[in-house]
Parts: sequence; C-alpha cells; structure tokens
Amino acid sequence: MTDPMILLEVGGPLAALVGGAAYTRARHPAVHWAAFGLLLAAGRVLGSYGSAMEACGLTVPPSRMRALVTRATSRREIRPVPPRRGFLRPTATGLRLRLRLAPGQEPADVTASAERLRHAWGVHAVYVSTVKPGVVELRLVGYDVLRRVRMPRKSGTGLLKVPVALREDATPYVRDYRTVPHGLTLGATLSGKSMFLRHLISGLARQPVALVGIDCKRGVELAPFAPRLSALATDPDQAAALLPVLVQEMEDRYDLIKTRQGIAPDTPDEEITSDIWGLPEPERPVPIVLFVDEVAELFLVATRKDEERRDEMVTQLIRLAQLGRAAGIHLEVCGQRFGAELGKGATMLRAQLTGRICHRVNDEGSAKMAVGDIAPDAVMAACAIAPERPGLAVAGDTSGGWSRIRTPYLSLGDAARTCREYAHLVPDLPALKPFRPAV
Repeated sequence: MTDPMILLEVGGPLAALVGGAAYTRARHPAVHWAAFGLLLAAGRVLGSYGSAMEACGLTVPPSRMRALVTRATSRREIRPVPPRRGFLRPTATGLRLRLRLAPGQEPADVTASAERLRHAWGVHAVYVSTVKPGVVELRLVGYDVLRRVRMPRKSGTGLLKVPVALREDATPYVRDYRTVPHGLTLGATLSGKSMFLRHLISGLARQPVALVGIDCKRGVELAPFAPRLSALATDPDQAAALLPVLVQEMEDRYDLIKTRQGIAPDTPDEEITSDIWGLPEPERPVPIVLFVDEVAELFLVATRKDEERRDEMVTQLIRLAQLGRAAGIHLEVCGQRFGAELGKGATMLRAQLTGRICHRVNDEGSAKMAVGDIAPDAVMAACAIAPERPGLAVAGDTSGGWSRIRTPYLSLGDAARTCREYAHLVPDLPALKPFRPAV
C-alpha cells in the first residue's frame, strides 16, 4: 500500500509546478514559452511531423529508388514521404523550421495548411515565407506577441529607417522612407495613431533629418516635439505659407541635381530619373520628413476664400507627393478619414501615399479608404480591431501584402525628452527658419 505521506510529498511540488505554469502562461507568456512552451512545442513538432504533413496533404510518393530499397530491406508498406526538414531553431517567441519542397509542390501548398499545422503543433500561429526556390521557412509563434509588445533588440535601424511596431509574426515593422517614401495613417480617436506618430518622430529625431510638422489642432500633437522640428504650422494660414516654401525647396534641389549631373536647365522635373542620393555626400541636401496631423483640417472650408486656399495647399501637397522622393522630401499624413468627400484632390493625394497604416476605425468605409484599394483582404481585419487594444493596426503596401502590427507604449514625456536631447541635430535650412517653432 502506498504511503499517503509519499503521495503528499510528490503531489505538492507537482501541483506547484502546474500552478506556476498556468500563472506564467496567463500573466507572462514570454517566460512561460522559455520555461515550458518551447520544449513542449519542439516535442510535438518532432513527434508528429510525418503524420501532420500527411494529414495536411503535403506528402508525396517516394522516389523509385527509395521504393526499391524499402521493398528490398523490409516488408513495410511504402508510404508517401513528407518534405525534408531542417533543424528546429528556437527563438525568443517561437521556433523556425525550414522545409525543402518535393517536386511538384509550391509554397502556396504549405501556406494553405498553416492553420492545420498550428492546431497540430499547439502553437499560436504559423507563418510561411519563401527562402529560395524549393525552400520555405515555417515561423512558429508560441504566444500572442501583440498582447504585450516587446520590440526585438535587433530591429534594422538606419538612415530614414525607424522600427515603430511589432508584426504578428514577431518580426519588427520598420518604416523605411527610402523604400516607401510616403505614408498614410488612419485611425479613430484613442486608436493609437498618436502613439505611432510618437515612435516615428522620436526615431527620426536621432538621425540627421529635418522634421517639419503641420498640426492644425493648434499644435497639441506636435508642439511637444518643437525642439527637434525645423518648422511647425499650427493652423491653415501657417500651413498655406509653409507648403510653398517646401515646394520651392524641392525645386531648388532638382536644380542642384541638374547642375551636378549635367542635365539641361530647361529639362522638366518629371523627366529627371535621378535623386539626391546620387550626389556626393558633402553636396547632398538633408532629407526632410513632413508630418501632417489631421489632414482633414486642411480640406475643410467655410467660405469661397478658404476654398481657394484649400485648393492651393492640396495642389502643393500633391506635387510634394509626386516629385518629393527624388528630392529627399517625404510625407507622413495622418487623419481619421481620408476620402473623396473631403474635396477635390483628396483621392489623387491618397493615391500617392504608398505606405498604409489603418488603426481602429468607426466604419467600414474608413477602412476601405486606408487599405481597400491596395489590400482588399485587410479591410475586414481592420474593422475587427477591438477598442481594448490601442495601437493595434493593419499595415499594407502597394504590393498587396498586409499584416497586423502593434505599436508599443511610449509616453508623450519620453518622446518629448528625446526631441530635446537631440535638438542639436536640427539642420540649417535657411528657407525654413521663419517657421521654426519658438522653444
């Protein structure tokens, strides 16, 4: 007969272990994954790899040589074989596994089975990416990394590159203005749009970049970053005066490119194929990033005089969006809605904004304005964002791809402190000095 004291001595630590695992899984999923989830998931993958692939229809008949060897050496039934796999590589948030596809298979076959593999291996999500022809990588995410965002240590920073959020596959979302020169960020009140803007500004504040702001809400969003801004307009009248200066700066930079590369002075700007990055570094103008907060305030008019001013500002913004990339001028436009109902030129301007970020919106129409024209599948994902998760958004681009991202928390005080710390990096741009905010 088993001694009750022995059962008590064994059951006590076991109950504490199970309770600790349940607590860490609910409160500290990263700790739970490192302590328990990693080993359990690796065991499930290794133990059920063949059966899971067969159930997902990812197995193929064996080669003729392999079938002959099997018949000659054993009496086992010749069964289909799964794709050859590489070694399991653990990460801080999951596992990585490379597969070599069999002849006749394609990455889409594995992508279609990602949800089945997720349930078979008991992980939060499975993402598939192509490494090279015939080789795909499975990224297994062990827990919901967007519930409590922790940015990776290596996020791929560089000039005009800012890691601002975390993707749902645990990779950083990097805003790269060299690749995607202009962006549009939409979101309702308290959706996390301002948090996204803070990360952008605080990240760019550390770089040799000129930051320009248009905030027609009397500057309540951008005024805390004034020490690092080269120019700031806080109402439509100031914006109407600032935009022509930026357009003139763009034209001056085109003249510099023409002079340096021997292009005829009368060549139209639209026919110039080079940019400032082809200039020698001592002659290269500093990049400019223009932030426009609540863009609808620039479109709304009350009188005919305001309408004329609005048309001029929209025309200048469209020119900057169409021609500014080569001159090193980039736009980051933010708002709650951005559709044709704002007035003439709104749709044309939106079409020039390549990068799209859609936070929680109040209606499906706003989601369609943000990502409907580049990634229709992302519209429903944007509409499904819950109010309890501020900072969660859908990121898309003109390639048609999209993913869920979430911005980590950054207080306004910390972002403003960063701008004060790097105020000495404000470049010398004489044309913008009249618009430099008073600090």
